[in-house]
Amino acid sequence: MKIVLGNDRKGFDYKCRLVNHLESLGHLVVNVGTDEDVPCDYPIYAAKAAHLVVSGECDYGILICASGEGMVIAANKVNGIRCGLGYNDEVARLCRLHNNANMLAFGQSFQSYEEVENRVDTFLNTDFLGIYHTIRVNMLNDIENGNM
Repeated sequence: MKIVLGNDRKGFDYKCRLVNHLESLGHLVVNVGTDEDVPCDYPIYAAKAAHLVVSGECDYGILICASGEGMVIAANKVNGIRCGLGYNDEVARLCRLHNNANMLAFGQSFQSYEEVENRVDTFLNTDFLGIYHTIRVNMLNDIENGNM
């Protein structure tokens, strides 16, 4: 899989570690996050990553900032993105299983690296269930397109 990683300075450490982890699993990683520990604007990195996912250039996106919340909000402004906040193991799984999420965000200040790594793996290894969840995902698309 081709996975884009976006981060601000508060997600830099985990991003670096995730790059190594994902590459060790054979994934191709695209880094659009900052590589400096200086103040920066997280929406820029969330948008860059989201556009690569929507275009199909990347299969999934992972975002990391201090809380994850800003990244989720910014990514979900891009038409076609369904980004969840991976705040626990089951939510990381359900984001894919029920919501067909294509991005997941994390807060480096509130989760251990081991938790984030496990949740990224869970997210990437979970398939969308479909069935009646497809109807709900289509409703999300309708909202996004102004049809609901």
